[in-house]
Amino acid sequence: MTFNNSPAFIFDLDGTLIDTEKLYRKYWPMALRDYGYELSDERALMLRSLGRPFAPAKFKEWYGEDFDYNLVRQRRKEYVEGHIAKYGVELRPGVREILTFLRDKKITVAIATATDLERTTKYLEMTKISEFFTDIICATMVKCGKPSPDIYKYACEKLNKKPSECFAVEDAPNGVKSAYDAGLKVIFVPDQAPSDDTIKPMIYAEFDNIDKLRTLL
Repeated sequence: MTFNNSPAFIFDLDGTLIDTEKLYRKYWPMALRDYGYELSDERALMLRSLGRPFAPAKFKEWYGEDFDYNLVRQRRKEYVEGHIAKYGVELRPGVREILTFLRDKKITVAIATATDLERTTKYLEMTKISEFFTDIICATMVKCGKPSPDIYKYACEKLNKKPSECFAVEDAPNGVKSAYDAGLKVIFVPDQAPSDDTIKPMIYAEFDNIDKLRTLL
């Protein structure tokens, strides 16, 4: 593949770089149960990378207008942080290898995540990969989170890159749609569920291990 300028890689965080998506899948239902609600595993998967204002709206759709999203989200955060305090954070397979490869190739690398900056910074430091990234773009920095294209458009602006010069690396449908609608080439590396017919047309390439990104260069 030939680029007029050097490409950039913009990575999702949870479920793509670090093995935390499974925690949200586990602890959203637990937090909801604490307040008398039930959440199926199918719906838990729908929440992956779902940002504001879409996540609060989805819960109100499911549980009614009186649903207190911030209250339940805070309980979920407490569960996740408790788990991480006890067990730490692990990288997904191949992450350190591909980040080292991209750095050696002098490729620009950034993050676009639904996670806030404080926790993102914490997780990157815990996993010792913060040194690899030129920029961290969080959903709190834009009007709308994933699946809106806002976060990827802003990431491209910060990197001074055209969307067509950037690869987005994602593990969940909401992130895939966000990057695709922003005009990036989307690489899908599945975590909690495989790609399906709704996102396959949006995917430029799919790999079972993130280290296989090197085959694009």
